[in-house]
Amino acid sequence: MSDTDLVQLHLEFADAEVARYIYGHRDAFLKLIETRLDVRIGARGTEAHIEGAANDARVAERVLRQLYTLGQRGHHLSAVDVGRAIDLLVRDPKINLVDIFTDRVLTTKHNQIISPKGLAQKAYVDAIRKHDVVFGIGPAGTGKTYLAMAMALSAYFSKSVKRIILTRPAVEAGEKLGFLPGDLAEKVNPYLRPLYDALHDMVELEKAETMLERGVVEVAPLAFMRGRTLNDAFIIFDEAQNATNAQVKMFLTRIGFNSRAVITGDITQIDLPSKRMSGLVEAERVLDNIPGIAFCRFSQHDVVRHPLVQKIIDAYERNAQAELDRSNDRATSDES
Repeated sequence: MSDTDLVQLHLEFADAEVARYIYGHRDAFLKLIETRLDVRIGARGTEAHIEGAANDARVAERVLRQLYTLGQRGHHLSAVDVGRAIDLLVRDPKINLVDIFTDRVLTTKHNQIISPKGLAQKAYVDAIRKHDVVFGIGPAGTGKTYLAMAMALSAYFSKSVKRIILTRPAVEAGEKLGFLPGDLAEKVNPYLRPLYDALHDMVELEKAETMLERGVVEVAPLAFMRGRTLNDAFIIFDEAQNATNAQVKMFLTRIGFNSRAVITGDITQIDLPSKRMSGLVEAERVLDNIPGIAFCRFSQHDVVRHPLVQKIIDAYERNAQAELDRSNDRATSDES
């Protein structure tokens, strides 16, 4: 039987209430699965029937069985969860959604549970738990900084660390710092805005401001790290692709006792002058095999923002490859 042959699959669940829950309000979740996988699903009570091409029908079956397990465990399902479940099981049929969806990193101010949204994020969270230094490398929208912030707050609230330090290099990307008003701290503040946003998204505004005022959470440009020793801290170094080799080395040698560091960046978005090597690229080469240091790599398939973001990244990558191919063709032509 080929993957395109039509099949009919029958599922029967033990708990009618959980079954109705995973079908969604007015079968909304079933309709989403039908649309995404090009199958037809008929469900009533504890029974569900799936009809479609063999491969798609098997994926739909896995999705429903694993959603049922999540429902049994009391996991709150949303359309976003169902969409993620489909994407994950299409890419890897052996994935256990329970391991990913029920991994609670932090509960936000709105009682929303922050958890990994895929295998790469799950590996990233686990690496942060197990290693003192973790590099998260990949495109925007993969949750590198957001999850690092959630892990930092979780470590602080559990009293594993006494403070959280957030830093970024203040690299100009088409705008001169000298044209901006204020002192250096005020000039670099816009560069640190994403870190503030992540903090305020997870903690009540008043509590976040108190943490900032008391120095429990410190947000500072990378230049302010020089000469310090950072003990009992969870340190997030964001946008590390825009730091030089000397700056990355300087940062890593600031790490003190009972401290953890997460370094994030996207090596396809380097804003350094063309002649300067990114410290993140160099660190990936030099430190990759050192025990206690983990490298977690994300791809465009791990983007968890608006669905169009992944398509935009794909389009730019195809364009970049086409430009490279044309450049190579011109070089070959010139040589001949």
